[in-house]
Amino acid sequence: MNTPQTRPKARARARAQAQARAIRLGPKSIAALLLVSAIGVAAFGWPLLADGDSGVTDHAADAPWLFAALLPLLVGVVTATIAESGLGAKAVAMLGVLAAVGAALRPLGAGTAGLEPMFFLMILAGRVLGPGFGFVLGSVTMFASALLTGGVGPWMPFQMLSMGWVSMGAGLLPGPDRLRGRAELAMLALYGAAASVAYGFVMNLYGWTIVPGMSSGLSFQAGDPVHENLVRFFAYCLATSMGWDLGRAAVTVALTLAVGATVLKALRRATRRAAFEAPVTFQDKNQ
Repeated sequence: MNTPQTRPKARARARAQAQARAIRLGPKSIAALLLVSAIGVAAFGWPLLADGDSGVTDHAADAPWLFAALLPLLVGVVTATIAESGLGAKAVAMLGVLAAVGAALRPLGAGTAGLEPMFFLMILAGRVLGPGFGFVLGSVTMFASALLTGGVGPWMPFQMLSMGWVSMGAGLLPGPDRLRGRAELAMLALYGAAASVAYGFVMNLYGWTIVPGMSSGLSFQAGDPVHENLVRFFAYCLATSMGWDLGRAAVTVALTLAVGATVLKALRRATRRAAFEAPVTFQDKNQ
């Protein structure tokens, strides 16, 4: 029975459900995300499995092919999500606005000592808008920021994939109906720290195989067993990029705790007003 006393609770439950997943994933969207992620894992890790006599053990040659495959797959994720969830121009507009803001945030840190403020926005947006939207947003934002900062190169498609995974992972965290307030911010801060370090490790797979002149304990040895190369890889990460990764993690945690509640509130308000999944109905004025 719908009474005045139960209406606020009903509204709160409906609002929590709307915030949990503004854009739900259907079977086609999940399949597209799994496909693009599988291609990304293969693109990052194939040098570990390359024969020592192959002579092709770096990522410089495969980057154009990865970029050519990544763009239509991103379009496929968006198309599948639109087909299954009925999204329209409002979702595309929000994607463009958030990507533009994220691209504008990246030059503020310029990568100095790992200061990259765009990470916290990608994580919060993925949290509010779901994993599918988050993956596309992270990839598109990294692409736009590369154009803005002149960072276009063979590393760009790998950065797009890595940032897409970071934002998608935030959308896979427990929903806001389970964690709210300080508990939610603490969870996002912990995830942001872990994702910032993981991003650095994953991106190191791009450059590690093509960096010459390192000691035998750090350098990639084509054809060696995978576990031996992985030991060298972790030693390489600790020796070269850990300081940058920890700086990125610290900035992400600080921004999440400082302004995360405000940004989450703004994103959720915009999502409610956009009403992505609200059915479109037409009413006769004469009725």
